[in-house]
Amino acid sequence: MQEFTLEDLKQTLRAIAGQDEQVDLDGDIHDTPLADLGYDSLALLELASHLEKRYSVAIPDDAVHEMETPRAAIAYINARLAESAEAA
Repeated sequence: MQEFTLEDLKQTLRAIAGQDEQVDLDGDIHDTPLADLGYDSLALLELASHLEKRYSVAIPDDAVHEMETPRAAIAYINARLAESAEAA
């Protein structure tokens, strides 16, 4: 099974929404709210759309509320990847 990592999340966020110059994504951000990192709900919807296409997993729009921190986002995406692998 493919695993989605914090580095994958950082790269994706930077690619789709850029990075606030005042935010250090290279620090320990696992439990920092994505909103505090400069990513609003629109950016998270774009993240979900990008990940759906890249990893072929379904991520409903309301799932962004379950992905409030990088740790929560990684866990959610890895759970979808595991479900997808089991279904294959």
